[in-house]
Amino acid sequence: MDLVVVSNRVARAKANEPMTGGLAAALLPVVEKSGAIWVGSSGRVRDNATKDSFAEIETLGTGALALLDLPAAHYGGYYEGFANSALWPALHSRTDLIKVSQDDYQSYREVNAFMARALMRFRKPSAMFWIQDYHFLALGAEMRDLGVRNPIGFFLHTPWPARRVISGVPHHRELVEAMLAYDLIGFQTDDDRENFANYLRLDLNLDVDHGVVTSRFGTSRLATFPIGIDVDGFAAQAQRAASHPDVSRLRKSLHGERLAIGVDRVDYSKGLVNRISAFDRLFEMQPSLKRTVSLLQIATPSRGGIEAYSSLQDALSKQVTDVNGRHGEVDWAPIRYLSKGFSQTVLAGFYRAAQVGVVTPLHDGMNLVAKEYVAAQNPIDPGVLVLSKFAGAANELDTALLVNPHDIDGMARTIATALSMPATERRMRWEAMMAKLRAGTIHDWFASFIAALETTQARIGPNLPSAMVRPLRAVGAPVFH
Repeated sequence: MDLVVVSNRVARAKANEPMTGGLAAALLPVVEKSGAIWVGSSGRVRDNATKDSFAEIETLGTGALALLDLPAAHYGGYYEGFANSALWPALHSRTDLIKVSQDDYQSYREVNAFMARALMRFRKPSAMFWIQDYHFLALGAEMRDLGVRNPIGFFLHTPWPARRVISGVPHHRELVEAMLAYDLIGFQTDDDRENFANYLRLDLNLDVDHGVVTSRFGTSRLATFPIGIDVDGFAAQAQRAASHPDVSRLRKSLHGERLAIGVDRVDYSKGLVNRISAFDRLFEMQPSLKRTVSLLQIATPSRGGIEAYSSLQDALSKQVTDVNGRHGEVDWAPIRYLSKGFSQTVLAGFYRAAQVGVVTPLHDGMNLVAKEYVAAQNPIDPGVLVLSKFAGAANELDTALLVNPHDIDGMARTIATALSMPATERRMRWEAMMAKLRAGTIHDWFASFIAALETTQARIGPNLPSAMVRPLRAVGAPVFH
């Protein structure tokens, strides 16, 4: 089996460089060890699409990284337009932020078709394709139109919202129908999978039986695959990072004070405004905590060309200034706000140095920061994870302190509870979470998806017109761990 993994963003294993995002960081260790070819954007665009679109191909562990220059005429409409101004807000239940044009949708489809043509280079009888995330909802259909009958799987890293929400996306029906070209469609949570199944039943009038649906493309299977991390690898990295200069400087700067940490891209789904408001409220409710604790918020700017993101960046900067102005002193600031990225090694060390991890998105597919924070802790003296119940990780990390990020006072009280929690309880909660993490690592996620895709193809055959395909029988509950 020759595995081809496809995503918009890719990562390289460079220890001292900032990571580019959760999806890329998650895929890196499994691609390195699996021998897969990882295809994605080079980050550059090209005017002349008639030439070979691959800018470079390089080794990545036992596999390879294949980078494409995407078409300049369509990249903006595809990425900042339809993908991140229509799909992203809808997938995170923010239909009020959808702002998109017909040209953006056309560009999205053009880039999906462009990627499909580029992937023909890797079309071998033994090839299996695994497409990642919302940038390529229609890629499978474009590949089928080019005659590909190899197994094609798809995994959605974001949530899939209720049908009334996804219906706010222009061309939603056409896109969901295109997704049924995939043999296997994976989701982070059972709720996401069921929301998608409900759309198929109620909007497309399709039968979904034990996670299996038959459409004009053939038979597709829906299943849940909660993504994990390399638990032991990350824990070892955090322990080694204690001596890193940046981590040492952070520890020295605390002067014995406690630290809470948040690490996020600047995105309205991450609940950053609410989080900072909770710390503001914490110091109002318990003034005695001033000078004893501060929040280190690493907030990496992203998608600055989209108005909703640039406005949020400005709002956060003003909010941090206001909170620090009210509560800070000449030698202490309640909020340490950094608008830059750090390497995985440095972040691991930061997590280990923090007594509280604050992961409070308004809506998140999984949120690997929550899992990384837990894995990075000192087993003898672990910190406490404060986690939004609206993150997919809350389904597994149920011994974290779960919060409603819309309840500012409730978050403030929970952060105070985390700061005062005795060591015995902290260890008990941490050990329970570590057991969950070890039961579902990134390697388990990768292996279970590939095994399910191989099984699905073996039982239903390549996607063919639905009249030629027998339905898959008795598959049981479509959940893999």
